[in-house]
Amino acid sequence: MLKTFIPQFMMTFFICLFILMMQFLFKHINDLVGKGLDFDVLGELFFYAALTTVPLALPLAILLASLMTFGNLGEHVELTAMKASGISLTRAMKPLIILVSAISVGAFFFQNDVLPQTQVKMWQLLFSARQKSLTLDIMEGAINSQIPGYNVYVKKKNKETDMLYNIMLYDVSSGLSYPRIVAADSGKLSMTSDQMHLVLELYRGNWYEDVKQGGNSQFGKDMYRRESFHDKEILIPYDATFSKIDDEGLKSQYIGKNYTELKHSIDSLQLRIDSAGNVLASEMRRMPVMGVPSNRTEARDGKFVNVPVKPVQMKAPINIDSLFDAMSVTDRANNSSRAAMIAVSAQQELNFKSFMPEEDGKVLRRHQIELQKKFTLSLACLIFFFIGAPLGAIIRKGGLGTPVVVSVILFIIYYMIDNSGYKLARDGHWPVWQGIWLSSAVLLPLGIFLTYKAVNDSAVFNPDTYRNFIRRLFGAHQTRSLTIKEVIIDELDRATAIAHIENVKARCNEFLQAYPSRQSFLDYFKSGFDKQRLRTLSSTIDDTVEYLSNSREKIVLNKAMDYPVVRQLLTYHITNYPKLGMALAVLLPLSIPIYIIGTRHQHNLRNDVSTAIKVSDELIELLNKGQ
Repeated sequence: MLKTFIPQFMMTFFICLFILMMQFLFKHINDLVGKGLDFDVLGELFFYAALTTVPLALPLAILLASLMTFGNLGEHVELTAMKASGISLTRAMKPLIILVSAISVGAFFFQNDVLPQTQVKMWQLLFSARQKSLTLDIMEGAINSQIPGYNVYVKKKNKETDMLYNIMLYDVSSGLSYPRIVAADSGKLSMTSDQMHLVLELYRGNWYEDVKQGGNSQFGKDMYRRESFHDKEILIPYDATFSKIDDEGLKSQYIGKNYTELKHSIDSLQLRIDSAGNVLASEMRRMPVMGVPSNRTEARDGKFVNVPVKPVQMKAPINIDSLFDAMSVTDRANNSSRAAMIAVSAQQELNFKSFMPEEDGKVLRRHQIELQKKFTLSLACLIFFFIGAPLGAIIRKGGLGTPVVVSVILFIIYYMIDNSGYKLARDGHWPVWQGIWLSSAVLLPLGIFLTYKAVNDSAVFNPDTYRNFIRRLFGAHQTRSLTIKEVIIDELDRATAIAHIENVKARCNEFLQAYPSRQSFLDYFKSGFDKQRLRTLSSTIDDTVEYLSNSREKIVLNKAMDYPVVRQLLTYHITNYPKLGMALAVLLPLSIPIYIIGTRHQHNLRNDVSTAIKVSDELIELLNKGQ
């Protein structure tokens, strides 16, 4: 089992890692293209990015590998051979359970020790790449604005000598009001050795510049300057080097902390939020109510102290509306405006004071999410194994066809649920533990269900099972199929066959006598048709047909196929408890439609029973003629 599983796990893991790396590349392609980054920098960035995608690739690889492993065993009948030799599915899964458990433990330590460091390194390189200037690539016949503060137009470019012709340079580094314009017949652009400046060598051109002058001189406030030159060098600041930003700020974020550091940060943030909330609540309690302050300042022993104001005891409550109605129209408007201003001012003040606790709450939730995610990866690996292994044993399809489709569908469902729970927890709509563990709580019952079904060889994906259930639910008719047997062990005895058929007739007549007509509304919900009587009638007819299938006469077989199949529909008998049936009849909104459909199915059953009596008479006649 290990020799089969481990190569497939390694293959699927690197395939999933490659796909997720392509997603990372497409997401950040604009931050990397055109920056002239060295291959060692790109390799380092991709290495750290690959490590950060492990939490997504690992569960998917386990799911796909377990599906392929047990799918191949089931497709090649090896699982059947194991079970025939006394090896159960759980015993066959045991070495892989131990391996996946070890992988889950290792995933926790990876999440706790390795992932924070790799995330810091990856974001450090990515932020550094974003800040790096673009590699210069002067295009012909277009305005190039890659140099900060300069726009360069080149009509023609010689790609072999890198010479530029018909150059127009717009220098707006000092502002748009006083630009410098340089026009040259030709030129060449190069970089200094320290890659901190650009050198623009220009030949045969003119320099135009508006010079700003202060005061009221005789030349006026503004002056115009023009210069013609044969050759000129312009030094332009341009940092083309790649330097890493300081990673201390990233290490202090939630992405760069392990379990112990996260716990410490959560406790500190929670204490700060509680303290800020207590201060804010105290200030709110001290705010005046209806113009009456909650405390006042008094001088005692040469010191000013705050003394709480005792509440005013009134003999009767004041009718505020009567006081307001007694005011003039102007006073009402003034007091209403003043009250609105006071309320808006108090609301704005409280919103401003609650801004920091809200921001701390967002940071606290991010730390709590990162803490919970240390454990979710380990559980996800176990859950996906207990989904993939039994599912592969059930569908019995190996290779990269069906397992890949099933794995992708399950992983998309997992990713959607996990992402939804993460956003609900991040935004504070749900408690953090509920949002982060939502995907595990949804998929864990599925893993338990599939494992139970696979161990008990249940036909979960057998279409006939669901087809028969739908037929039972909607009352669809079923037909019998009999063929002449090449070898008959138990030859048909006509007298015994007639006795079987007479027994069928007796059972059918008893049923029709017990239920001669449509049941009333209350009788239908209280009792319905007797399930035991239906099972007895169905088994009697089936046993008779089974015995008649030993006949060598085709006409007898054809007539035996006319026996109807007595089904055990849900609509024949709603419940075994009369009181519950009465409650459903009274309280259930769909009780009338259920009664109409159910009595219709009962009517069809009585017709089938009548048909069985008719077929029995015809069979007795055929058997008597054959004698």
